[in-house]
Amino acid sequence: MRDAVTSLIRNYDITGRYLDRNAVDDLKSYFETGMARVQAAGVINSNAAAIVKQAGLRLFDELPELIRPGGNAYTTRRYAACLRDMDYYLRYASYALVAGDTDVLDERVLEGLRETYNSLGVPSGPTVRGIQIMKEIVKEQIEAAGIEKTTFVDQPFDYMSRELGENDL
Repeated sequence: MRDAVTSLIRNYDITGRYLDRNAVDDLKSYFETGMARVQAAGVINSNAAAIVKQAGLRLFDELPELIRPGGNAYTTRRYAACLRDMDYYLRYASYALVAGDTDVLDERVLEGLRETYNSLGVPSGPTVRGIQIMKEIVKEQIEAAGIEKTTFVDQPFDYMSRELGENDL
């Protein structure tokens, strides 16, 4: 797993360039948000079960067909699997949040996930919506914890949404 610093250095090293003004600005931005990233991860860690539960309730309120007979979250086993997956996405989003890099998401979450969902007949649209709901809840909670700038929270959630996205939201 890489972080923002090692990814940036790796990219400049591959091209044989010195760190330029853009690189320095990127590093400065990463370090300026470092404490807030760690604090946000702490908020997620302390509230993970509640975040997942609340996101699940919002998702199933918006898309009740998921929990009706024939829906992808119908039956207790499927419902629990959905919440388990949401917890999984939240945990890895917190890792990427601290790292300031989405590399861990590619390695541990996204690689092969779309193909798995397609082979199982699971539409990714509701998954994407669930990820976005979790992002909204996390931002609300970290703002309530006194972290003022929350834009860095968008990166991992939006990245997963983009990579899993489809048009059937």
